[in-house]
Amino acid sequence: MENTPTIETQRLLLRRFTPADVEAVYRIYSDRQANRFLPWYPVQSREEAAVLLTQRYLEFYRKPAAAGYRYAVCLRDDNTPVGYIHVSGEDARDFGYGLRRDFWNRGLATEAGSAVIRQLRRDGVPFITATHDRNNPASGRVMQKIGMTYRYSYEEQWQPKNIPVIFRMYQLDFLQPGSESYKGYWNTSEMHFIEADI
Repeated sequence: MENTPTIETQRLLLRRFTPADVEAVYRIYSDRQANRFLPWYPVQSREEAAVLLTQRYLEFYRKPAAAGYRYAVCLRDDNTPVGYIHVSGEDARDFGYGLRRDFWNRGLATEAGSAVIRQLRRDGVPFITATHDRNNPASGRVMQKIGMTYRYSYEEQWQPKNIPVIFRMYQLDFLQPGSESYKGYWNTSEMHFIEADI
């Protein structure tokens, strides 16, 4: 089984990024507003985008399936990436996503996320977690729409931006619904708590 097998939905094609996607990667990762709540700084040039594409995606695809998944989210009618979905193969099985700002509020993140979740179930992944900055509730709404449930909040000094962020952690269990929450973030954060009004 390869990491990141191609998936099709009604409106989307989820596939691997390719070397031809430099311009699309630049457009996704250069927008300051779209990257405001992400850990990395926006890329400043197409040269930086090419390095990111190689290091974050092309090198990743040479790894075994256990490494996780890294999808380009493309519209089916033109096969151009407008966003991404990542699923880590590490303990947290972190599920993350991003879209270009001009594709927000169309339900694309939910459609893509739901399709990837179906793939994860087929592949026997036991659960996923996802986190979002408390100041970015729209990301939390996507997590809820794809079936994830809030488990707890914690503070982290986010790198490389080096700023304190309160994150909300969501989880979706595939093999044993209602399983115990992943506690990795809880255990490594001195400040952790459960919010009652989520």
